[in-house]
Amino acid sequence: MQSNKHAISVEDSPASFVLTSFHYGRPGSGKKVYIQASLHADEVPAMLVATFLRRELDRLDERGLVKGEIILVPAANPLGLAQTIQGAPFGRFDLSTGVNFNRAYKHVAEELKATLAGRLGEDARANVALIREHARHAVADWAPQDNASVLKKTLLSMAIDADIVLDLHCDNEAVMHLYCGSPLADTVLPLAALLGARALLVSLESGGEPFDEACSRLWWDLAAHFGPEVPIPPACAAVTVELRGENDVNYELAGKDAHAVLQYLGRQGVLDIPEDRLPAAKCAPTPLEGVEPLAAPHSGVLVFLKGLGDTVRAGDALADLVNPVSGTVSTLRATRDGVLFARTAHRHLLRGMHVCKIAGSAAFRSGDLLGQ
Repeated sequence: MQSNKHAISVEDSPASFVLTSFHYGRPGSGKKVYIQASLHADEVPAMLVATFLRRELDRLDERGLVKGEIILVPAANPLGLAQTIQGAPFGRFDLSTGVNFNRAYKHVAEELKATLAGRLGEDARANVALIREHARHAVADWAPQDNASVLKKTLLSMAIDADIVLDLHCDNEAVMHLYCGSPLADTVLPLAALLGARALLVSLESGGEPFDEACSRLWWDLAAHFGPEVPIPPACAAVTVELRGENDVNYELAGKDAHAVLQYLGRQGVLDIPEDRLPAAKCAPTPLEGVEPLAAPHSGVLVFLKGLGDTVRAGDALADLVNPVSGTVSTLRATRDGVLFARTAHRHLLRGMHVCKIAGSAAFRSGDLLGQ
């Protein structure tokens, strides 16, 4: 194992930040895997899972059981970890710019459409190698103008040429769920089964240029651009893994989740470890366009009537919103069938605030599917 330190700053400054990455195996000896934890720095469960991953990867690497290259970034956002507002952690947005730490990554496909013109052929493996080479150069040429963008460039430079990218997050309150590109659904479904995910949300483009799509979407964008006569497979299986809710921080869950990730890497030929029996999947892939987000119609006390992971039907009562002064009660209902997979942890809401999300099987939304 080798550890690297990456300075995160665009100028000489008395305030400095350092990102640490751990490297296992040998580059070029097999598939490349990139795993990062807590890009949203206040999403703590991922950092504990990364601690378990590091312990086991240390052991496997010492025994020569890493059959490719694995990069682990156990705390992916030193900038966000340093941010607080009146004592409360604030790691989702960069306070200096207001930009989400998981948005606005460089999408290199547009640049590669020009630099690869006339250079791709009929050999899919050769195409993959050339695309990765050009992608590395495109990220290297990114000129960040602030510390948050330096962080994004540093992370993306380690992941842009990976075969597998796992971006570990969590929601406010949630059951385990995953996001990935639609062309990756079959590849990612075993990971969803191993993790016990209740939703696997897929889309070709979710909006906002999040980290996982900066790594994966370039492949199907280039395939569509160059056409079927130029074979370009979806060569990066990038997944955003939502490790339940912010308060689901305990050793039992972290150990279980780390074991599931390692089992997936074993099945992908990156680790030489015994394989567990693959459990039955608890969900099928469903479109991100089929997620129904509910918002509060007015302020009030929120009382949930359905639990996380419940299957709901259109018309089912999900929650009551109680005005403590007037006594008025508004019942919020699902308009579509699906699984209630995420909800707010707050119990007093203002008008327009997020209440919950339901994963449905029929697409009905478009545009920016992730929001802020």
